[in-house]
Amino acid sequence: MFVGDSLSRNQWLSMLCMIHSSMPKANYAVNISVILDMTTYTFTDYGLRVTYHHNLYLVDIVKRRFGRVLNLSTVTAGKLWLGVDYLIFNTWHWWNRRGASQPFDYIQDGTRIYKDMDRVVAFGKAIATWGQWVDAYVVQNKTKVFFQGISPSHYNGTDWGEPKAKSCSDQKIPLLTSTYPGASLPAVAALKKSLKTIKKPVTLLDITNLSLLRKDGHPSAYGFGATDCSHWCLAGVPDTWNILLYNLMF
Repeated sequence: MFVGDSLSRNQWLSMLCMIHSSMPKANYAVNISVILDMTTYTFTDYGLRVTYHHNLYLVDIVKRRFGRVLNLSTVTAGKLWLGVDYLIFNTWHWWNRRGASQPFDYIQDGTRIYKDMDRVVAFGKAIATWGQWVDAYVVQNKTKVFFQGISPSHYNGTDWGEPKAKSCSDQKIPLLTSTYPGASLPAVAALKKSLKTIKKPVTLLDITNLSLLRKDGHPSAYGFGATDCSHWCLAGVPDTWNILLYNLMF
């Protein structure tokens, strides 16, 4: 089961395509739950289910009389994640959303409610809360837990040494180096710090550095709507994530 935002969906779709390419004649069924925001492909000949649960923050957004509250201390969706063999989580893409696209009005940390707070700090607290859920509910000999890592975007050419590039548009080749010239992503350090607090095994897929080099891998102007330098083309970078994931599963 993949749990997370649209970048989790990116990896889930890649996994489905890779499975289909390996057994193109396999029978499958699709179940979509609008209420739960979950989609499952079941490859009936093999008893294999591959599910995506759309969940932006992993922690809860609750409606109060005064507005929508992002609660950094609760994970009620966790009941949907129990009993599967592999859980692959992600979150980060929505943490810096503001204005009309931000799906909450306040942030709650423990008993205190804020109009806003440092988003990297909030992200780290949410990961720690999710980690507490892992420790409390994941059955270690039944379920393996992975975290996708932080998927980078490429909107500023200065980051990769091309100041005239305003986005990933017209980028046709990856960076031909093993290190990214831009600054490190603050969310990566926050994620790794919070993961260290988890007692049960959680494997970090750590796709950040390899993906940073792929400024050419986004839909750019060929996606849906505005230029997209956050998500990834398929076939493409998420296939590499899944090759790494497969090798870590067994």
